[in-house]
Amino acid sequence: MSFITAITEIFSYPFLRTPLLVGILVSLCAALLGSVLVLKRFSMIGDGLSHVGYGALCVAAAAGIAPLKIAIPVVIVAAYFLLRISRNSRINGDSAIALISGTAIAVGVLTVKLAGNVNIDVGSYMFGSIVAVNSSDVTVSIILSAVVILMYALMYKTVFSVTFDESFAKATGTRVSFYNTVIALLTAVTIVVGMRLMGAILISSLLIFPSLTAMRFFRSFRGVVLCSAVVSTLGFFLGFVAAYRFDLPTGASVVAVNAIMFVLFSIAGKIKQRLSKKNCC
Repeated sequence: MSFITAITEIFSYPFLRTPLLVGILVSLCAALLGSVLVLKRFSMIGDGLSHVGYGALCVAAAAGIAPLKIAIPVVIVAAYFLLRISRNSRINGDSAIALISGTAIAVGVLTVKLAGNVNIDVGSYMFGSIVAVNSSDVTVSIILSAVVILMYALMYKTVFSVTFDESFAKATGTRVSFYNTVIALLTAVTIVVGMRLMGAILISSLLIFPSLTAMRFFRSFRGVVLCSAVVSTLGFFLGFVAAYRFDLPTGASVVAVNAIMFVLFSIAGKIKQRLSKKNCC
């Protein structure tokens, strides 16, 4: 089966089109939000929140409740407290993430064990599964992507200032804590929706890889944001097709494609630097 044939078959099956759409929208949101988180050196929040999401999904499965109804509010609350703890206590950001994420996973595993028979395969939450994606995920991902894109379109200068110089942003009257909280909350929703497809272990890579890849070649914030959005959506699409073509796990395939793109952009960035040096001389 060729890649063209695989793409044609994917678009012909509704049960494959749905996770592909969700994945592309979540990848776009993750890239846009990840650009801010990486530059603010708070990218590990994605890893911590994904573990919190896993614990919440396990609790929802044990209670027989729709996963998103529990996972989204729980992860949003966790994101809020992570910001408060890292700013207003003696516990630094990394320690706070480890503390909350470890506790969340323990609670989730213990809940499933104590509940006994659980109809849902909670292992799919850890490693991801296209079967776990449904129509409600499509609705949430469409709303989420619209909000994130509007945020960048209407508040680009504010996002830029909050990302690079919080002190200057505060001096100009910007509510820095409010915007940081909004970014964290949007990241929380992105992670919950995306981890159904990517898994709790790999979802944080959607936040980190595209931005780091774009930074290998671009130096401006605008260039990094736009490039990371393209890299993320293209990487997910190629990874999804490769997973279908070679019968591989979707999350792992997407991460592998992102890793390859990171290497290619790193090589391209070094070539660009050498050429610019020669032109200067």
